Amino acid sequence: MSDIDTRYRDAALPVEDRVEILLSQMTLEEKAGLCFHTMIVPSQDGELAGPDPMFGGPSNEEYVNGLLMNHFNLLGGMPSARLGARWHNRLQEAALKTRLGIPVTISTDPRHAFSDNPLAALASGAFSQWPDMLGFGALGDEGLVERFGDIARREYTAVGIRVALHPQIDIATDSRWARQLNTFGEDPATVARLGAAYIRGFQGPELGPESVAAMAKHFPGGGPQKDGEDPHFQYGREQVYPGGRFETHLGPFEAAFAAKVSQIMPYYGMPVGTEYEEVGFGFNKSVITGLLRERYGFDGIVCTDWGLISDSEIMGQPFPARAWGVEHLSPRERMVKILDAGADQFGGEAIPDLLVDIVKAGEVSEERLDVSARRLLREKFVLGLFDRPFVDEDEAERIVGSPEFAAAGEAAQRASVTLLTNDGILPLPKGRKLYVEGIDPETAAAYGTVVATPEEADAAVIRLQAPFEERGTVFENFFHAGSLDFPDETLAHLAKVAAAVPTVVDVFLDRPAILGPVADTAAALTATYGTGAAALLDVLTGKDRPRGRLPFDVPSSTEAVAASRPDVPFDTKDPRFRFGHGLSY
Repeated sequence: MSDIDTRYRDAALPVEDRVEILLSQMTLEEKAGLCFHTMIVPSQDGELAGPDPMFGGPSNEEYVNGLLMNHFNLLGGMPSARLGARWHNRLQEAALKTRLGIPVTISTDPRHAFSDNPLAALASGAFSQWPDMLGFGALGDEGLVERFGDIARREYTAVGIRVALHPQIDIATDSRWARQLNTFGEDPATVARLGAAYIRGFQGPELGPESVAAMAKHFPGGGPQKDGEDPHFQYGREQVYPGGRFETHLGPFEAAFAAKVSQIMPYYGMPVGTEYEEVGFGFNKSVITGLLRERYGFDGIVCTDWGLISDSEIMGQPFPARAWGVEHLSPRERMVKILDAGADQFGGEAIPDLLVDIVKAGEVSEERLDVSARRLLREKFVLGLFDRPFVDEDEAERIVGSPEFAAAGEAAQRASVTLLTNDGILPLPKGRKLYVEGIDPETAAAYGTVVATPEEADAAVIRLQAPFEERGTVFENFFHAGSLDFPDETLAHLAKVAAAVPTVVDVFLDRPAILGPVADTAAALTATYGTGAAALLDVLTGKDRPRGRLPFDVPSSTEAVAASRPDVPFDTKDPRFRFGHGLSY
């Protein structure tokens, strides 16, 4: 170590000086390692984990000491906050053993709600549990969103997570799109307000040692999907703007820039029929350099969405690279195009040796790599990772999922319940005979006597999932896409129950389902966006009251959705329920 200038470890020096001292000593291989940000699976015992069977990744040790990578997206759940903190510390110990001891930055998709999708959002596990983002959209409360961000920040930092791969500030302008649950809804102004509040909660007034850096996505807005399909998959690769509303989708990002968002993730989709190059946004120089860097002056980190370069396998099934518009390019050429576009990091990739070879061949200059390396190193210094790389296991256990934070999450779950119709049945008197479906009978027993048939009951409570189409692979079915119509057999069953007893129906509205037939049958209809059974029953029995308002229009028919323009908010004809609708007691 005697030949290394260690002044970059001196916290008294300005960050820019520390960056230059460190960068000047980095090898090409070490710089290349900085530019990759991929999935990592923690162990279940707090020690370093071996190879990952689900995504085919190497061991934790190989990532850090072999590939010289130090940005990782935490995949899967933690067995506990204590063991999660211990695993993080073991990873940092491994990083400190590298030549320059560059600390690891851990990121995560959302993990405070009910979603469980390996590449979108993860179940809350040890963390406090809140509604999904649509639930915050239903409440529209900036103060609550900022408070949530601050609580999530405290829980994240306690276990060593320092980058949030969120907020998702896309505007949900196509009712069929599979990614709406993690947006704030369809109203551009609401999305902009709440997105900025979310960033303030995670980052604070300025990015610093107590912050979690926010990576806002998906620039320049992922909502205008052709046929409502998602560009994780080839059939959803096109983003279209028949209403000429490309600029509308930039509004929430402008609010994010004003909130000093630290990082940006472009989406997979490729714009069709605009002034921009018709290639995926991660490859798109006219969007990343022209629009983001030059028009908006953004000089933070740009990290591509996951898997633009390499084909892969997920759960034993093929998953091709999302190289939309550049499918004909080799992985090498795709990497060059991403760097030329102006991005700094390759999300979901772990092939630094290819980048080293590209630079050695003169296809990308080392000076270009230095531009991105400076941004990436600067953030590590600003977040205090060089000065305090480890976390306290006792503090992690005390903070994560604390009674105070859990209660705040449950209160938000209750508040976000949206009452769409009520013929007077709600609130239900406590202690009635209840027939339930989609609710654990043991939970329901705290609110009434649970009976086996509708005919025995005073009221029925049925929870449904908004409909979606089954697709061909396991991974596709994590993304709820396709038809918004409930199956005939579901509607027939509801009608049968409702004929026997007054029936309350709750729909988990991760997309705006065609609710008309359900509303016409049920005595009362509620929408939820991530609410536990006890929290819902608290509201249905009057212990709390519903305060949610619809975060989007609920369309009247599939035909109305198909006729709408994917880039235009509130464009379905004669919606059954309008944005902002919500009753109370």
